[in-house]
Amino acid sequence: MTTLPIIIKADGSKEIFDPTRLVISLRRVGAGEYAAERITNAITETVVPGVTSKEIYSRAFALLRKEARPVAARYALRRALLELGPTGHPFEDFISHLYRAEGWQVETRKIIKGKCVSHEVDFYASHSDQKMYIAAELKYHNDPGYKTDLKNALYVKSRFDDIFACDSQVRGCPINRGILVTNTKFTSEAIAYAECAGVELLGWSYPLNDSLYMRMSRSKIYPITTITGLSRAEKTILLDRGIIAVDEIMQDRRALDPLHLDSERVGELLAEIEGLLALPPSAHDIVSV
Repeated sequence: MTTLPIIIKADGSKEIFDPTRLVISLRRVGAGEYAAERITNAITETVVPGVTSKEIYSRAFALLRKEARPVAARYALRRALLELGPTGHPFEDFISHLYRAEGWQVETRKIIKGKCVSHEVDFYASHSDQKMYIAAELKYHNDPGYKTDLKNALYVKSRFDDIFACDSQVRGCPINRGILVTNTKFTSEAIAYAECAGVELLGWSYPLNDSLYMRMSRSKIYPITTITGLSRAEKTILLDRGIIAVDEIMQDRRALDPLHLDSERVGELLAEIEGLLALPPSAHDIVSV
């Protein structure tokens, strides 16, 4: 019986490499069964003890990119969110774009008065049909191994408690929901506290059936850093010009003009984008390798 090697995950922890998880992850982003099995077998043959999950991901991405760029783009979605840095503003703008696509009216970096002090929230969203008014605190990280932890949940809880404690007899409370949003995962302590204290969380893989990944997949809202045919420098140019999401390019192809691309490259990029947006929503979160 062949012993599977121990690999090192992004957070530094170690676990046994499980080819089944890689197959499932590839299938969930849209790879066909045969392609998923072939890529997994090719990688399994080269995995040695001590290899990192990042190296395994890079190999899988390279092989998948040769099969189908749109599928590879969605497979790389978590990494694409990490590329929205180094500041948190592009991530704030992307989350705002996602909420707008879901039917919300959004204001960014809004000052809201609490009972004791005023607070600047990263974004404020209202939905008249649902009579919901949300304030959100966003935590962006560009380290794939970093997890948003308990102290962040405690901090957000204290801020929103002050806002919820407004004098409703003098003025209506400006929000009825507060949420902590991150592009990474949460620690188990942060989740346990949030569930107990009533803090809403939105992260890469949480909540299970309504995570950030699931919402992007359903709404077909992806960051422009998802596009595999763009170089990092080209992605930065678009971000600097406020082009945050892939669908913005489909709505106005002139968004690519600052890159000064020839017609062949533009055609390749549009084909990848159209293929990505045509993929059916994923039924589940991507399983980490």
